[in-house]
Amino acid sequence: MKNTVITARRKKIELLTVLGCFIIGNLANLFAIISYKTRFSEMLTSIFYVLAFSCVLYAFWTLLRLLFYGIRNLFLKKKSEV
Repeated sequence: MKNTVITARRKKIELLTVLGCFIIGNLANLFAIISYKTRFSEMLTSIFYVLAFSCVLYAFWTLLRLLFYGIRNLFLKKKSEV
């Protein structure tokens, strides 16, 4: 099996991506609190829902990236073969 190295740059990008997903989850929660006119204590009590939403959002974003780079590499390999 081939050994792979995860660079510090890639770790930083992934950490920023997870942070971005968490911020989007919190903004969605804040929007729901404002639109339904509930108490702002919901920001703390629904943190686990925000974390779950952030994980789902990160998984979806990862799937999109894998599809994009996979399709891109497929077309790049076909161009170089011709």
